[in-house]
Amino acid sequence: MEFRTLSFAPFVVSAVGLGCNNFGREGTASQTADGTAAVVHAALDAGVTFFDVADVYGGEWGLSERLLGEALVARRDEAIVATKFGHFAVETPLDGLGAKGSRAYLRAAADASRERLGIDTIDLYQLHTPDPATPIAETIAALAELVAEGTIRAYGHSQFTTAQIVEANAAADALGVPRFATSQDQLSLNARGVETDGRLDAAVAGGQGFLPFFPLENGLFTGKFTRTERPAGTRIAETRPHIADNANWDAMEAFQELCSDWGITMLEATFGWFLDNPAIASVIAGATRAEQVTANAKAGDTHLSPEQVAAIDELFPT
Repeated sequence: MEFRTLSFAPFVVSAVGLGCNNFGREGTASQTADGTAAVVHAALDAGVTFFDVADVYGGEWGLSERLLGEALVARRDEAIVATKFGHFAVETPLDGLGAKGSRAYLRAAADASRERLGIDTIDLYQLHTPDPATPIAETIAALAELVAEGTIRAYGHSQFTTAQIVEANAAADALGVPRFATSQDQLSLNARGVETDGRLDAAVAGGQGFLPFFPLENGLFTGKFTRTERPAGTRIAETRPHIADNANWDAMEAFQELCSDWGITMLEATFGWFLDNPAIASVIAGATRAEQVTANAKAGDTHLSPEQVAAIDELFPT
């Protein structure tokens, strides 16, 4: 497993991470504690050390965090645990404390996450969505306090606009505290908006490691789907058919032909495309079964030539 640095974080992360939003999700193999543990332990055994969760994941408040914490009880030292707070669109038991980027809210949220995860220190603590009600300087100052106290080791943000990334970096510099270590946003071969609207460039310029979410488009780029076939039990088949409905199947089929010519799977080619980009800190793909995360870890070993990357870019232009 390759490991990558986060410039403002005192640790490295595996280039293939595990998105934990499926832990506790109804109808999945990882809905239960045993199912979650099977995925987490398979990830660690395959060299995946970076686990990305959030307090709103799992179908009920804190469930994914609790299940992840239980699965890591005996192997905490092997894991880098990232969680998130402050999703503006989700009601939480802490809403009475004020805006979700405020000092009072985020401190209480961090303590609640640590308790559910069963850990003393959160490795990476991320603001899930921007909070328009709180000056970013207040949020950063409070996060820096948590670092100084040992509650968290580094902090990141998610779904910031280009202007918000620039503003946050300037605020951290003015305060004399570390900048956000990571920037998380949607990026896949089908969704490349961060490359065209300045968000990725702003993160790179600001020193943030970029964490793409939905990198496989809920499994579309695993190679399991075709123009006419959607495997039963998959998220696309059960709850997100629009992903397959709206896919560019001419490009997908051409991509599959390229992969066949190269002697690799679509999953391997997709991970290889991501990890060719040095701006990507870790590809945090989700999984509900042990064999999925094992395959993802193996795919992370794929190295593409410049010509192969260019051929993929031609099929899925920005």
